Amino acid sequence: MRSLKTFSPWLASILVSIAVTSPLSAQTVGPNGEQPTPAASIQLDDAEIDAIKGSNLTAALVWHEMSEYTDAVNRGAQDEFKRLGIEIIAQTDAGFDTARQRADVETVMAKNPSIILSLPVDPASAAAVYNPARDAGVTLAFVDNAPTGYVHGKDYVTIVSDDLFQMGKKAADAMATALGGKGKVGYIFHDADFYVTNQRDNAFKTTIEKDYPDMSITAEAGIADPALGEEIAHGMLIQNPDLNGIYVTWAEPALGALAVLRSMGNKDTKIVTLDLNEPAALDMISGGNFAAIVADEAYNIGVTAARAAAANAANGKSAPPFLVVDSLAVTKDNILDGWKQSLSKEAPATIADSLK
Repeated sequence: MRSLKTFSPWLASILVSIAVTSPLSAQTVGPNGEQPTPAASIQLDDAEIDAIKGSNLTAALVWHEMSEYTDAVNRGAQDEFKRLGIEIIAQTDAGFDTARQRADVETVMAKNPSIILSLPVDPASAAAVYNPARDAGVTLAFVDNAPTGYVHGKDYVTIVSDDLFQMGKKAADAMATALGGKGKVGYIFHDADFYVTNQRDNAFKTTIEKDYPDMSITAEAGIADPALGEEIAHGMLIQNPDLNGIYVTWAEPALGALAVLRSMGNKDTKIVTLDLNEPAALDMISGGNFAAIVADEAYNIGVTAARAAAANAANGKSAPPFLVVDSLAVTKDNILDGWKQSLSKEAPATIADSLK
């Protein structure tokens, strides 16, 4: 958040007391208001590929932390660099710690990489993390965000992320499908100023209000710490026991909502959330409360970031400031294909076995 499965340790430290007031938009925009460009627009012809292969480039992958999502992004980058003949000389995991990420960059710089791909732990303080690489002429490409103060085309090549509005809209459409286009919905949104989740949440709410007149959001609650998912869902359901569905901003707190529904013996209220999660998927397969999980094409984020960085490092080719990949609504009917499309790997054996 990133999809917020990758941001949980940070979220606990930024509890806020008021609801997010991000402006509603009919399309995804980047962290600085950048207009989105489809990731598929970044293509290389044979001459460009040959030039990259002849440039003796090297790359380092400096990640914020490792997770299901980051693993998919990482594999996408590794595969694309391999295709382009670029050696990966370092890979790091900062454990979502800014100081550790800064040390990782310093360590990586000793190996003189041509390219660094990274997701900044804290964009507000990230300039100090990446300045040594930028000042040394390393080509930088980022996932989800860029250091505050960095200028596209000067300090970095591009940012690659999700089509955030599309994700929220697909979550709303999935909820409408699950409820037959009518009913009362609870809305648990991310109560912090973070553009990724704010746009996804706002898109869900806007789509329900605009496209589904027989559905209404009758209960709202904000969440900043995912560990409070169960507590927040419990309060919402105690006050609104007749909810037909609940939207939760991402999968980890959505599991808290699932726990509450199970404790109440409620098998009817449907949950829709974002980002693939094995326990949520297993509940969905078994006909439980989860109706759909909207996921991004994480593997393609890595492919696109690597491709854009390589073309810039070898040929000076520019890229749009904000590239976005597609998303998909994953249900019981398409979970095996959806898992592979999103993460570019087979679903866990527990999921495959549950479908037999």
